[in-house]
Amino acid sequence: MSQTSDRALVKQTRAGQTEAYGELVQRYQNTVFNVCYRLLGERRDAEDLTQEAFIRAFQRLASYDLERHFGPWIRRMAANLCYNHLKIAASPHHLLDEERDYPANTQKSSPEVERIYVENKEFLREVITSLPAHYRMAIELRHYQELSYAEISAELNLPLSDVKSHLFRARKQLAKRLKIHEFA
Repeated sequence: MSQTSDRALVKQTRAGQTEAYGELVQRYQNTVFNVCYRLLGERRDAEDLTQEAFIRAFQRLASYDLERHFGPWIRRMAANLCYNHLKIAASPHHLLDEERDYPANTQKSSPEVERIYVENKEFLREVITSLPAHYRMAIELRHYQELSYAEISAELNLPLSDVKSHLFRARKQLAKRLKIHEFA
């Protein structure tokens, strides 16, 4: 059974078949939520901004470039919403309630290995969410969204030198904080 392409679903949605957009939401809701959660560190805010990202994407679907991939487009939109949210109000940061992305071999691992993995992942998320918003955004776009420095510069409307500086300082802070914690 072949899966309908994102491009075809966008075309169907533009033609008035809103259930096609529902399929896009189902495909990308977890990854969009993960972007929001990594940036905000707060489950409720992440859920709200995930929903807002899909609403805005739907409203802007008429101007969406079919040559672009839908996944990165919706994730960047979500990241921008989160960045704006962080600039407006400082939201509290909490550890993850549950870990969503276990490694593929975790099922075969012992409970001890799985526990250590989850603890390390939670600590890393805690450290990332403790960074200033502009550093956190740079880390998100570079390491989770895999954007180039030039793309980050365009996305954040910052000079390339600022992007490099933000990433350098963010990584330096991360390294310093991670040295304190011994990863297994």
